[in-house]
Amino acid sequence: MFHIRKAEWLAPKVRRMEVDAPRVARRHLPGHFVIVRVREHGERVPLTIASSDHETGLITLVVQVVGATTELMCNLEVGEALLNVVGPLGKPTEIDDFGHAILVGGGVGTAVIYPQAEALKRAGNKVTAIIGGRSKEYVIFERELSQFCDAICPCTDDGSYGHHGFVTEQLKDLLEADKSIGAVLTAGPVPMMSAIADVTKPFGVLTVVSLNPIMVDGTGMCGGCRVTVGGEMKFACVDGPEFDAHAVDFKELANRLATYHDQERIAWDRLGHGSNCQLDKQAQCKGRHLEAEAASQSE
Repeated sequence: MFHIRKAEWLAPKVRRMEVDAPRVARRHLPGHFVIVRVREHGERVPLTIASSDHETGLITLVVQVVGATTELMCNLEVGEALLNVVGPLGKPTEIDDFGHAILVGGGVGTAVIYPQAEALKRAGNKVTAIIGGRSKEYVIFERELSQFCDAICPCTDDGSYGHHGFVTEQLKDLLEADKSIGAVLTAGPVPMMSAIADVTKPFGVLTVVSLNPIMVDGTGMCGGCRVTVGGEMKFACVDGPEFDAHAVDFKELANRLATYHDQERIAWDRLGHGSNCQLDKQAQCKGRHLEAEAASQSE
């Protein structure tokens, strides 16, 4: 059992949890993730390790309620426990001195770029973070990132905080203004990462995306997390989760993420939510976001 030592809401339906997992904490590096089970016979959920403390043995997880399992997880309180926490898994982020590195986090993807910011700063980079959310209350980790970033550019879809618009717009402005940018690292919704790849490609800037496809075992055995990168099949759990953004088949990735939508909705309904399905709302939101991103790129 992996006990929860601290739990708090960062944003609506977004929960930060500090979990007692000393062996994971000792080996954690930026880019690593864990696979978590809440209860026996439960779903296995991959979650990025937002931070770790080698001395206390605590790891920090950021969880968004999007379905039955994540709701069960977010309802846990201090003193309760997760059944399984397996990791650290995946390959760590390749940290180098790129000169000026841009980190782009969308929603809970901002938890992915947080440990990267610290590592990049220590490697001698100038670090800028672009963080986005639907509105001000959904912009997370700004204070934490400020410890390591030279600049932070918040963006909101509704203009309630920071730049009024998408993170891609802010990124394009920075790329046009600063030719010293050597790398862009990003994590967030698939439509956002796909749009970022489209923005950076004309500039020839190294762009790395952190993918979060369907996973089961986290060791490459089940094949559930396969993605196509550069025309070749890769397994995100062992070959990633980070890949060259310009080589990822994002359309295939988006289609595979929807594979178990019907089953996820059934599980959600069993929790008593009926037709008020968060999964359907999320799918609709992603669709609108993708359409808006595509329109912004064509202007």
